[in-house]
Formats: sequence, C-alpha cells, structure tokens
Amino acid sequence: MSTNTSSRQVPFVDLKAQYSAIQAEINAAIEQVLHNTDFILGQDVEAFEQEFAAYCEVAYAVGVDSGMSALELALRAYEIGSGDEVITVANTFIATALSITNAGARVVLVDADPITYTLDPAQLEAAITKRTRAIIPVHLYGQPADMDRIMQIAHKHGLIVIEDACQAHGARYKGRRAGSLGHAAAFSFYPGKNLGAYGDGGMVVTNDERVANSIRMLRNYGQREKYHHVVQGYNRRLDTIQAAVLRVKLRYLDQWNDARRQHATRYNVLLSDAPVTLPVVADQAESVWHLFVIGTPQRDSLRKYLIEQGISAGMHYPVPIHLQPAYADLGYKKGDFPVSERSSEELLSLPMYPELTEDMIDYVSEQIHTFMRRNAGLPLNAQGILQG
Repeated sequence: MSTNTSSRQVPFVDLKAQYSAIQAEINAAIEQVLHNTDFILGQDVEAFEQEFAAYCEVAYAVGVDSGMSALELALRAYEIGSGDEVITVANTFIATALSITNAGARVVLVDADPITYTLDPAQLEAAITKRTRAIIPVHLYGQPADMDRIMQIAHKHGLIVIEDACQAHGARYKGRRAGSLGHAAAFSFYPGKNLGAYGDGGMVVTNDERVANSIRMLRNYGQREKYHHVVQGYNRRLDTIQAAVLRVKLRYLDQWNDARRQHATRYNVLLSDAPVTLPVVADQAESVWHLFVIGTPQRDSLRKYLIEQGISAGMHYPVPIHLQPAYADLGYKKGDFPVSERSSEELLSLPMYPELTEDMIDYVSEQIHTFMRRNAGLPLNAQGILQG
C-alpha cells in the first residue's frame, strides 16, 4: 500500500466545509422538524416539492427516497414494465440500469458521445425496436445530454423520455433547466450531489399531473388516503428531515454552482498545456460541474500519484454497464461500446466542490504537471510545471 508522502490534503468532496458555512440554518431547520414531530411526509416535504418544482421550471415535484427510486417510479407511472425495453447509455452509474430492471423492463444500451460522454443521439434509432417504450438520457458530470435531438427521435417513435438528472441540479440546455426537457426527470440528493441531503433522497419532476399523482401513490403504499390503497405501491417516501435540510441548501444552490464554474475555469486554464484531455461543454449546454473529469491513458498511475500527494481523485465509472457481471444476461461483450469502455479506462475525476480554494486547485494542477513531466523524462520548473 502506498503511503502519503505529502502533508497537504485536498479531499474529493468536503461536506464538513459546507455544513460549517450554513450550520445555524441547518440546525434550526432540523430542530423545527423535531419540534413539529411530523417525520413522515411532513410540511417540509410539500414545501420543498413546491420550491424545487419552481426551481426546475416545472409544474410538479414528488419527493422520494433516492434517485434510483425516482427513475423507477417514473417508469412505473408511465406503465412501463414487463415486456418493454428502455434505452440508456452504457457510461453511467448502475442505478440508471437498475431502475429499468426493477420496473420490470429490459435494459438496452447505446454508446456515449466521444466529446461530452453523454448519450449519443446518433446511435438511438438503431437501438429502437417494437418493444422500446422509453429513453433515459443521463446528464453526466453536470452537463445535459443533447435533448433536442433525443426528443425529436422520441417523438418520431412515440417514446417517453425520462431525464436522469441526478448529477445536474440547476444545469441548463438552451436556457431551460434540466428536469424540464423531457416528459419527466429524476434527481438524486445523495450527500455528495450539488444539492445533497444528509442521507438518501430523490425527486421526480414533471409537467404531467397524472404522472405526479401516480408517483405520490406509488411512493406511499399505493394510497390516496390512509388505508385506502388504489394500487400496489411501495415505501419510497422522502424523509421530512432531509426535506428540511434540502430547503435550506436549495437557497444556496445557484451560488454553489457558480463557484463550481469558477473552479472549472481555473482547472481548464492551469491544465491547458498538460497532456490530458479536458472536459468539453457543448455550446447549447450550461454545466453545473458536478464532476471535473480529465482523460489520460495513464489514469491509474496518475491517480495513485495524486493520492500519494494527499489529493483525492475518483473514477466515474471504472466498469461500464455492459461489462458488469450483474448485466451479463444482456448479451453484450467487450468492444460493443468503445467510447464507454475507453472512458472507463482513462477518465479521472479531480476534486470539485464549492468550497475548494484556488490554492487547492493550483496544487492539484501542479501535481498533474509534475507527474506528466516525470513520466516523460523532461525537466520541471520550480513549480513542477511543464517546460518547453
């Protein structure tokens, strides 16, 4: 095991820093829930649903217990299940695929765009069959997928589009919020997200009143009122304490996203002459930089080096969906989705969170330059930056 050779530390995410900045407001919100003792679907849940719907520029929002539940219940609300197929991208977290499976449908994969790593619309129509019912594009790393092209294809074939916006709280596509672009959208409030709870949580947003009402029943044992069960439902409710926390944090989301954009700009400038692939944001998109992801064939060695220098770096995602043992039954093989496979081997996520300092970003960038120069056997300047 490698030992840390640096006394400096740059965490991948620092939740303590964020909590410290808003501690009084958070504590007061939690204490109010404790005072009210309305722990299950309490007043903060309804209030947060209204506030988040307004933020996403949609009519309805329904709080659930996770982003995966949000995707699954959205599929179920559109009556998608056994015998149906749902298309998504191979380069995503497994929860996207699991939501399809848990709804009873079959996962059909397409490859990612080689520039943005979101779902490649050019590959969609070839994947559509008579059993296809829906498409789940993933707004990866905080950048919306190419939704106009996806929606055009979906409309042509009569398909439902459910946005996986679990990494895209506040992102925009051609001026419109992520979550308002498809028929419905799913958000995760996992603690490390741009808008994160202090536990699990999720939300479905939509302009479809029928779908919103269906999800409200499905999340709460299938009942419209207590003990009167209309459908066979689940226990997938958003916790009131988490909703109270999220109401406080939603007020800061745009400010935090602006800080992420500033950090991304600084990374891009400092790494512009490094031999790594830098992230590209499409002209029509406004990313919220949930992750800042670079590419290099030396990914694993670079990550090990950065960890030795006290810098936490992540991999999103080291095994694409079609190569996961859990989905061996889909019949895909290595080589079927080359962009997703290459990204799984080469992409590295650098520290990214609002409270990241310029000094931290400078240090991370310097260490990347140092690693690359040493591996190339070339001289360094006093700061470890590439020369020549």
